[in-house]
Amino acid sequence: MEANVGLQWQSIGTDQMQGRKYSMLIAGCAASPNDTINAQQSTLNNRFPLQDVLEAQQFDRKLLNSIFEVAREMEDIERDAAGSELLKGFLMATLFYEPSTRTRLSFESAMKRLGGEVLTTENAREFSSAAKGETLEDTIRTVEGYSDIIVLRHFESGAAKKAANTANIPIINAGDGPGQHPTQALLDMYTIKREIGHLDNIRVGLVGDLANGRTVRSLAYLLAKYDGVKIYFVAPDVVKMKDDIKDHLTDSGVDWEESTDLMEVASKCDVIYQTRIQRERFGDRIDLYNAARGKYIVDTKVMNVLPKHAVVLHPLPRLDEITVEVDSDPRAAYFRQAKNGLHIRMALLKLLLLGY
Repeated sequence: MEANVGLQWQSIGTDQMQGRKYSMLIAGCAASPNDTINAQQSTLNNRFPLQDVLEAQQFDRKLLNSIFEVAREMEDIERDAAGSELLKGFLMATLFYEPSTRTRLSFESAMKRLGGEVLTTENAREFSSAAKGETLEDTIRTVEGYSDIIVLRHFESGAAKKAANTANIPIINAGDGPGQHPTQALLDMYTIKREIGHLDNIRVGLVGDLANGRTVRSLAYLLAKYDGVKIYFVAPDVVKMKDDIKDHLTDSGVDWEESTDLMEVASKCDVIYQTRIQRERFGDRIDLYNAARGKYIVDTKVMNVLPKHAVVLHPLPRLDEITVEVDSDPRAAYFRQAKNGLHIRMALLKLLLLGY
Protein backbone atom coordinates (compact mmCIF):
# COMPACT_ATOMS: atom_id res chain seq x y z
CA MET A 1 0.00 0.00 0.00
CA GLU A 2 2.63 2.46 1.05
CA ALA A 3 4.14 3.05 -2.40
CA ASN A 4 0.85 3.61 -4.28
CA VAL A 5 0.22 7.02 -5.81
CA GLY A 6 -2.73 8.86 -4.32
CA LEU A 7 -2.50 7.58 -0.77
CA GLN A 8 -2.92 10.23 1.89
CA TRP A 9 -3.28 10.52 5.62
CA GLN A 10 -6.86 10.82 6.80
CA SER A 11 -7.81 11.51 10.41
CA ILE A 12 -10.45 8.99 11.43
CA GLY A 13 -11.27 9.94 14.95
CA THR A 14 -10.17 10.30 18.53
CA ASP A 15 -10.38 7.89 21.42
CA GLN A 16 -12.60 9.93 23.72
CA MET A 17 -11.52 8.02 26.83
CA GLN A 18 -7.81 8.54 26.30
CA GLY A 19 -7.68 11.49 23.91
CA ARG A 20 -5.48 9.49 21.55
CA LYS A 21 -5.62 10.35 17.88
CA TYR A 22 -5.66 7.67 15.19
CA SER A 23 -5.01 7.96 11.47
CA MET A 24 -4.92 5.62 8.52
CA LEU A 25 -3.82 5.67 4.92
CA ILE A 26 -6.88 6.29 2.73
CA ALA A 27 -6.76 5.67 -1.03
CA GLY A 28 -7.55 8.48 -3.39
CA CYS A 29 -7.44 12.23 -3.23
CA ALA A 30 -10.30 12.50 -0.78
CA ALA A 31 -11.90 9.97 1.53
CA SER A 32 -15.63 9.38 1.23
CA PRO A 33 -17.78 8.98 4.36
CA ASN A 34 -17.91 5.23 3.76
CA ASP A 35 -14.13 5.12 3.41
CA THR A 36 -13.76 6.89 6.72
CA ILE A 37 -16.24 4.58 8.49
CA ASN A 38 -14.55 1.49 7.06
CA ALA A 39 -11.10 2.79 7.97
CA GLN A 40 -12.24 3.61 11.49
CA GLN A 41 -13.66 0.12 11.95
CA SER A 42 -10.44 -1.36 10.56
CA THR A 43 -8.38 0.68 13.01
CA LEU A 44 -10.54 -0.40 15.96
CA ASN A 45 -10.11 -4.04 14.92
CA ASN A 46 -6.35 -3.74 14.45
CA ARG A 47 -5.41 -1.33 17.20
CA PHE A 48 -2.28 -2.11 19.20
CA PRO A 49 -3.42 -2.81 22.77
CA LEU A 50 -0.92 -0.44 24.40
CA GLN A 51 -1.23 3.34 24.45
CA ASP A 52 2.34 3.79 25.70
CA VAL A 53 5.44 1.65 26.24
CA LEU A 54 6.52 2.28 29.82
CA GLU A 55 7.61 -0.96 31.49
CA ALA A 56 8.21 -4.62 30.77
CA GLN A 57 5.21 -5.69 32.87
CA GLN A 58 2.91 -4.42 30.10
CA PHE A 59 3.78 -7.34 27.82
CA ASP A 60 2.58 -10.93 27.77
CA ARG A 61 3.79 -13.74 25.55
CA LYS A 62 1.14 -13.19 22.90
CA LEU A 63 1.98 -9.51 22.62
CA LEU A 64 5.71 -10.21 22.55
CA ASN A 65 5.25 -12.69 19.71
CA SER A 66 3.21 -10.19 17.70
CA ILE A 67 5.88 -7.51 18.15
CA PHE A 68 8.59 -9.94 17.08
CA GLU A 69 6.61 -10.83 13.94
CA VAL A 70 6.33 -7.15 13.01
CA ALA A 71 10.04 -6.68 13.73
CA ARG A 72 10.84 -9.39 11.18
CA GLU A 73 8.73 -7.49 8.65
CA MET A 74 10.70 -4.36 9.53
CA GLU A 75 13.93 -6.17 8.68
CA ASP A 76 12.65 -6.57 5.12
CA ILE A 77 11.64 -2.91 4.95
CA GLU A 78 15.03 -1.80 6.25
CA ARG A 79 16.82 -3.86 3.59
CA ASP A 80 14.70 -2.37 0.81
CA ALA A 81 16.70 0.41 -0.80
CA ALA A 82 13.48 2.09 -1.95
CA GLY A 83 12.57 2.80 1.66
CA SER A 84 9.10 3.12 3.14
CA GLU A 85 6.49 5.84 3.55
CA LEU A 86 4.48 3.91 6.11
CA LEU A 87 4.79 6.73 8.69
CA LYS A 88 4.88 9.62 6.26
CA GLY A 89 3.18 12.61 7.87
CA PHE A 90 4.06 11.55 11.42
CA LEU A 91 6.55 13.41 13.61
CA MET A 92 8.48 11.85 16.51
CA ALA A 93 10.13 13.89 19.28
CA THR A 94 13.12 12.38 21.08
CA LEU A 95 13.49 14.04 24.48
CA PHE A 96 16.64 12.81 26.19
CA TYR A 97 17.67 14.10 29.63
CA GLU A 98 20.54 11.58 29.80
CA PRO A 99 23.26 10.77 27.25
CA SER A 100 22.51 8.15 24.61
CA THR A 101 23.91 6.95 21.33
CA ARG A 102 22.27 3.66 20.32
CA THR A 103 18.81 4.28 21.74
CA ARG A 104 18.37 7.80 20.39
CA LEU A 105 19.91 7.12 17.00
CA SER A 106 18.08 3.81 16.53
CA PHE A 107 14.73 5.46 17.27
CA GLU A 108 15.52 8.32 14.89
CA SER A 109 16.73 5.92 12.21
CA ALA A 110 13.60 3.78 12.73
CA MET A 111 11.30 6.76 12.23
CA LYS A 112 13.14 8.00 9.15
CA ARG A 113 13.31 4.53 7.56
CA LEU A 114 9.51 4.40 7.85
CA GLY A 115 9.12 7.79 6.18
CA GLY A 116 8.47 9.84 9.31
CA GLU A 117 10.22 12.95 10.59
CA VAL A 118 12.13 13.63 13.80
CA LEU A 119 12.46 16.46 16.30
CA THR A 120 15.37 15.81 18.62
CA THR A 121 17.13 17.20 21.64
CA GLU A 122 20.14 15.67 23.33
CA ASN A 123 21.08 16.42 26.93
CA ALA A 124 17.75 18.12 27.58
CA ARG A 125 18.63 18.31 31.26
CA GLU A 126 21.20 20.97 30.46
CA PHE A 127 20.17 22.48 27.15
CA SER A 128 16.37 22.61 27.34
CA SER A 129 13.99 24.67 29.45
CA ALA A 130 14.51 22.10 32.20
CA ALA A 131 17.68 24.04 32.94
CA LYS A 132 15.42 27.02 33.71
CA GLY A 133 13.34 24.97 36.10
CA GLU A 134 10.50 23.87 33.80
CA THR A 135 8.67 20.80 35.07
CA LEU A 136 8.59 17.59 33.07
CA GLU A 137 4.81 17.89 32.82
CA ASP A 138 5.03 21.34 31.22
CA THR A 139 7.72 20.16 28.83
CA ILE A 140 5.59 17.18 27.76
CA ARG A 141 2.50 19.37 27.28
CA THR A 142 4.54 21.65 25.05
CA VAL A 143 6.34 18.97 23.01
CA GLU A 144 3.16 16.99 22.34
CA GLY A 145 1.86 20.04 20.50
CA TYR A 146 4.69 19.62 18.01
CA SER A 147 4.71 15.84 17.54
CA ASP A 148 2.71 12.61 17.28
CA ILE A 149 4.81 10.46 19.61
CA ILE A 150 7.48 11.17 22.25
CA VAL A 151 10.49 9.02 23.09
CA LEU A 152 11.69 10.00 26.57
CA ARG A 153 14.88 9.22 28.45
CA HIS A 154 15.04 10.66 31.95
CA PHE A 155 17.30 10.44 34.98
CA GLU A 156 14.41 9.81 37.41
CA SER A 157 12.75 6.43 37.87
CA GLY A 158 9.04 6.78 37.09
CA ALA A 159 9.45 9.79 34.80
CA ALA A 160 7.97 7.95 31.82
CA LYS A 161 4.78 7.14 33.73
CA LYS A 162 4.51 10.75 34.80
CA ALA A 163 4.88 11.83 31.17
CA ALA A 164 2.28 9.31 30.00
CA ASN A 165 -0.21 10.58 32.59
CA THR A 166 0.27 14.07 31.17
CA ALA A 167 0.38 13.43 27.42
CA ASN A 168 -2.41 12.73 24.94
CA ILE A 169 0.00 11.12 22.50
CA PRO A 170 2.04 7.90 22.94
CA ILE A 171 5.06 7.96 25.24
CA ILE A 172 7.91 5.47 24.87
CA ASN A 173 10.19 4.99 27.85
CA ALA A 174 13.77 5.03 26.55
CA GLY A 175 15.18 4.54 30.05
CA ASP A 176 14.20 6.20 33.33
CA GLY A 177 17.13 6.38 35.73
CA PRO A 178 17.65 3.04 37.49
CA GLY A 179 14.03 2.09 36.75
CA GLN A 180 13.39 0.34 33.44
CA HIS A 181 14.33 0.28 29.78
CA PRO A 182 11.51 -1.73 28.14
CA THR A 183 12.51 -1.30 24.50
CA GLN A 184 15.99 -2.57 25.32
CA ALA A 185 14.44 -5.63 26.97
CA LEU A 186 12.29 -6.21 23.89
CA LEU A 187 15.30 -6.15 21.58
CA ASP A 188 17.23 -8.35 24.03
CA MET A 189 14.47 -10.99 23.96
CA TYR A 190 14.20 -10.69 20.19
CA THR A 191 17.96 -11.22 19.92
CA ILE A 192 17.87 -14.29 22.16
CA LYS A 193 15.07 -15.75 20.06
CA ARG A 194 16.97 -15.05 16.84
CA GLU A 195 20.28 -16.38 18.18
CA ILE A 196 19.19 -19.35 20.31
CA GLY A 197 15.95 -20.18 18.51
CA HIS A 198 13.60 -20.23 21.50
CA LEU A 199 12.82 -18.46 24.78
CA ASP A 200 11.54 -21.31 26.92
CA ASN A 201 13.98 -23.53 28.82
CA ILE A 202 16.96 -21.22 28.64
CA ARG A 203 19.63 -20.40 31.20
CA VAL A 204 20.67 -16.77 31.42
CA GLY A 205 23.52 -15.23 33.39
CA LEU A 206 22.97 -11.56 34.28
CA VAL A 207 26.36 -10.05 35.09
CA GLY A 208 27.62 -6.69 36.33
CA ASP A 209 25.69 -3.75 37.77
CA LEU A 210 22.41 -5.44 38.63
CA ALA A 211 21.34 -2.94 41.30
CA ASN A 212 21.38 0.10 39.01
CA GLY A 213 20.97 -1.60 35.64
CA ARG A 214 17.54 -0.75 34.22
CA THR A 215 18.19 -3.10 31.30
CA VAL A 216 18.58 -6.19 33.48
CA ARG A 217 15.51 -5.27 35.52
CA SER A 218 13.33 -5.05 32.43
CA LEU A 219 14.88 -8.19 30.96
CA ALA A 220 14.17 -10.16 34.14
CA TYR A 221 10.49 -9.21 33.94
CA LEU A 222 10.26 -10.49 30.36
CA LEU A 223 12.22 -13.68 31.03
CA ALA A 224 9.74 -14.47 33.81
CA LYS A 225 6.99 -14.87 31.21
CA TYR A 226 8.61 -17.99 29.74
CA ASP A 227 8.72 -21.58 30.95
CA GLY A 228 11.73 -23.41 32.32
CA VAL A 229 13.93 -20.31 32.59
CA LYS A 230 16.86 -20.30 35.03
CA ILE A 231 18.57 -17.00 35.89
CA TYR A 232 21.99 -16.61 37.50
CA PHE A 233 22.89 -13.28 39.12
CA VAL A 234 26.62 -12.51 39.10
CA ALA A 235 27.45 -9.12 40.62
CA PRO A 236 29.78 -7.42 43.07
CA ASP A 237 28.29 -7.10 46.54
CA VAL A 238 27.59 -3.36 46.21
CA VAL A 239 25.49 -3.80 43.05
CA LYS A 240 23.59 -7.05 43.60
CA MET A 241 20.13 -7.50 42.12
CA LYS A 242 17.46 -5.85 44.26
CA ASP A 243 14.91 -7.83 46.21
CA ASP A 244 11.88 -6.63 44.24
CA ILE A 245 13.12 -8.45 41.12
CA LYS A 246 14.05 -11.57 43.08
CA ASP A 247 10.63 -11.59 44.73
CA HIS A 248 8.91 -11.18 41.36
CA LEU A 249 10.86 -14.08 39.88
CA THR A 250 10.04 -16.27 42.87
CA ASP A 251 6.35 -15.36 42.66
CA SER A 252 6.44 -16.16 38.93
CA GLY A 253 7.96 -19.57 39.54
CA VAL A 254 11.30 -18.70 37.95
CA ASP A 255 14.35 -20.53 39.26
CA TRP A 256 17.20 -18.15 40.15
CA GLU A 257 20.38 -18.12 42.16
CA GLU A 258 23.23 -15.79 43.01
CA SER A 259 26.81 -16.73 42.27
CA THR A 260 30.28 -15.25 42.59
CA ASP A 261 31.84 -17.59 40.02
CA LEU A 262 31.43 -16.25 36.49
CA MET A 263 33.36 -19.15 34.97
CA GLU A 264 31.03 -21.72 36.48
CA VAL A 265 27.92 -19.79 35.47
CA ALA A 266 29.21 -19.29 31.92
CA SER A 267 29.71 -23.04 31.52
CA LYS A 268 25.99 -23.59 32.18
CA CYS A 269 24.36 -20.75 30.26
CA ASP A 270 22.74 -20.22 26.90
CA VAL A 271 23.11 -16.46 27.33
CA ILE A 272 25.61 -14.34 29.23
CA TYR A 273 24.21 -10.82 29.54
CA GLN A 274 27.09 -8.60 30.60
CA THR A 275 26.55 -5.01 31.81
CA ARG A 276 28.71 -2.01 32.58
CA ILE A 277 29.37 -0.87 36.14
CA GLN A 278 27.66 2.51 35.92
CA ARG A 279 29.86 5.26 37.32
CA GLU A 280 27.03 7.80 37.05
CA ARG A 281 24.87 5.86 39.56
CA PHE A 282 27.44 6.03 42.40
CA GLY A 283 27.42 9.79 42.98
CA ASP A 284 30.36 10.76 45.18
CA ARG A 285 31.06 7.17 46.26
CA ILE A 286 33.94 6.62 43.89
CA ASP A 287 35.31 4.06 46.36
CA LEU A 288 32.28 1.82 45.82
CA TYR A 289 32.55 2.22 42.06
CA ASN A 290 36.22 1.22 42.10
CA ALA A 291 35.38 -1.77 44.29
CA ALA A 292 32.82 -3.01 41.77
CA ARG A 293 34.51 -2.24 38.47
CA GLY A 294 36.60 -4.95 36.88
CA LYS A 295 35.45 -7.75 39.17
CA TYR A 296 33.68 -9.78 36.46
CA ILE A 297 35.09 -9.60 32.94
CA VAL A 298 34.12 -11.67 29.90
CA ASP A 299 37.41 -12.60 28.24
CA THR A 300 38.81 -15.51 26.26
CA LYS A 301 38.93 -17.67 29.39
CA VAL A 302 35.20 -17.23 29.90
CA MET A 303 34.55 -17.87 26.21
CA ASN A 304 36.50 -21.13 26.44
CA VAL A 305 33.98 -22.55 28.91
CA LEU A 306 30.89 -21.02 27.31
CA PRO A 307 28.83 -23.63 25.38
CA LYS A 308 29.25 -23.56 21.61
CA HIS A 309 25.60 -22.61 21.00
CA ALA A 310 25.57 -19.82 23.59
CA VAL A 311 25.84 -16.06 23.03
CA VAL A 312 27.20 -13.04 24.86
CA LEU A 313 24.98 -9.96 24.97
CA HIS A 314 25.62 -6.44 26.25
CA PRO A 315 23.32 -3.39 26.10
CA LEU A 316 26.37 -1.19 25.39
CA PRO A 317 28.33 0.99 25.81
CA ARG A 318 31.05 -1.23 27.23
CA LEU A 319 34.21 -0.22 29.01
CA ASP A 320 36.50 -3.10 29.97
CA GLU A 321 33.88 -5.67 31.04
CA ILE A 322 34.18 -7.50 27.69
CA THR A 323 37.66 -7.62 26.21
CA VAL A 324 38.08 -6.72 22.55
CA GLU A 325 39.47 -10.19 21.80
CA VAL A 326 35.97 -11.55 22.34
CA ASP A 327 34.57 -9.47 19.44
CA SER A 328 35.83 -11.91 16.81
CA ASP A 329 34.07 -14.87 18.43
CA PRO A 330 30.82 -15.71 16.56
CA ARG A 331 29.09 -16.05 19.93
CA ALA A 332 29.69 -12.34 20.59
CA ALA A 333 26.25 -11.10 19.58
CA TYR A 334 26.18 -7.61 21.09
CA PHE A 335 26.58 -5.70 17.83
CA ARG A 336 23.91 -7.86 16.18
CA GLN A 337 21.85 -7.12 19.28
CA ALA A 338 22.27 -3.37 18.74
CA LYS A 339 21.14 -3.73 15.10
CA ASN A 340 18.06 -5.63 16.25
CA GLY A 341 17.14 -2.54 18.23
CA LEU A 342 16.43 -0.74 14.98
CA HIS A 343 13.89 -3.35 13.88
CA ILE A 344 12.16 -3.57 17.26
CA ARG A 345 11.83 0.20 17.43
CA MET A 346 10.54 0.38 13.86
CA ALA A 347 7.93 -2.18 14.88
CA LEU A 348 6.90 -0.24 18.00
CA LEU A 349 6.55 3.04 16.13
CA LYS A 350 4.40 1.38 13.48
CA LEU A 351 2.23 -0.40 16.04
CA LEU A 352 1.71 2.60 18.31
CA LEU A 353 0.89 4.98 15.47
CA LEU A 354 -0.97 2.69 13.03
CA GLY A 355 -1.77 -0.54 14.80
CA TYR A 356 -1.33 -3.97 13.24
